[in-house]
Amino acid sequence: MHAQPESLPRMSPHDYLAFELEQLVRHELVDGYLYGMTGASDRHEEIALNLASALRTHLKGAPCRVYKGDLKIRVADEFYYPDVFVRCGAQRGDPYFKTDPIMIAEVLSPGTQRYDRGDKRFAYFQLPTLRDYLLIAQDQMLVEIYTPGDFRQCQRLQQPDDLLRLDSIGFSMSLAELYE
Repeated sequence: MHAQPESLPRMSPHDYLAFELEQLVRHELVDGYLYGMTGASDRHEEIALNLASALRTHLKGAPCRVYKGDLKIRVADEFYYPDVFVRCGAQRGDPYFKTDPIMIAEVLSPGTQRYDRGDKRFAYFQLPTLRDYLLIAQDQMLVEIYTPGDFRQCQRLQQPDDLLRLDSIGFSMSLAELYE
């Protein structure tokens, strides 16, 4: 006879936010359950930082802000940590999470790419403000851009001279710059 594994009780958004403030390790909250966030590879971080830096430079003086890795996005009662996101607006909102990103980028890791392409993508698509969702491969030059309308269709960029364009914020950069 095998013992049943114990499971933690589901957590409310309020309890999660209080819990997360005291943690050294980040957690996402999905369907009331905590999921610990693992560390990233150096390549993952280089790509995310290249994108975040270029966006920050481009948006200087605009009412938009760029966030990288440590600020949550809330979708209904779930919380996610995207690799990079942009939100625009005069009001700052909650200091620990945002609900109105216009762009979200995930740098794909071997262990998370199915999740980023699947459940996480569909959760993000519930956000009415979202205009661009980027999936960026770290082991090859490949960026997939999903935009409003039909989020099942994407534009694929694979060449160093291909331009990653985000019309929602008037931004572009070459894949060569992103992957340098």
